Amino acid sequence: MKMEVLTVDGLPLVQPGDNIAQMICENIALEDGDIVVIASTIVAKAEGRLFTLEGIVPGELALRLGEKGDRDPRIVQAVLDRSHECLIGYPMMLMQSKGAHVCINAGIDDSNVEGGKFVELPEDSDASACAIGEELERLSGKSLSVIITDTNGRAFRIGQTGVAIGVYHIKPIKDWKGTRDLFGLELKISEEAVADEVAAAANILMGEGNGGNPVVIVRGLNLRTDREVSITDLYRPDNEDIVKQALRSFKQV
Repeated sequence: MKMEVLTVDGLPLVQPGDNIAQMICENIALEDGDIVVIASTIVAKAEGRLFTLEGIVPGELALRLGEKGDRDPRIVQAVLDRSHECLIGYPMMLMQSKGAHVCINAGIDDSNVEGGKFVELPEDSDASACAIGEELERLSGKSLSVIITDTNGRAFRIGQTGVAIGVYHIKPIKDWKGTRDLFGLELKISEEAVADEVAAAANILMGEGNGGNPVVIVRGLNLRTDREVSITDLYRPDNEDIVKQALRSFKQV
């Protein structure tokens, strides 16, 4: 087995309204089965999901959290406005976004965004992946998959890695249950987070800071499916998520 991971070089800075699929096809020849991995920042920028702090009026909770964390309460309010739930409010804000993705600051970031603006996550990353994927397939004539990624930290470990937050024509989870190991024992609980693994591999070439490689092609994996897919398959149901339950029981905001 062999896998190739390729950067899409020559992409200009993405602006609101840009056609990301067209930009990709103009800079690389795609092949059947390619997985096109795209950083959420450029997807959000193309969708115009940029904002400034002007006009944001922080509420009581934002003022309190801002004071405790020595943060601009307007930024805190912007995070709260884009979140379904605050799991940790201090010393950092660990939020569940309205799209069910759990991350710091609800994914709001000012890195790699010009003009003193902030960028938020795509409103529906599955829908964004689908729209880009369909346009990529139309332009290239190839059968493709798409993963939209974000950079996340991990509990119990230092450092960040790429994770999938939106998918098109790739199942986020590979279910090994019912198969057998090398010694014939049946696997009972093994589920592989394939989309996250691909996102992490792509993130090595995307880089951080001024890496400037927001689109990466992963080639050689036979992971494309015509079945309906959703990133929500990766999110543990609330009633089974003992970490969330523990955080709620000790919540301090």
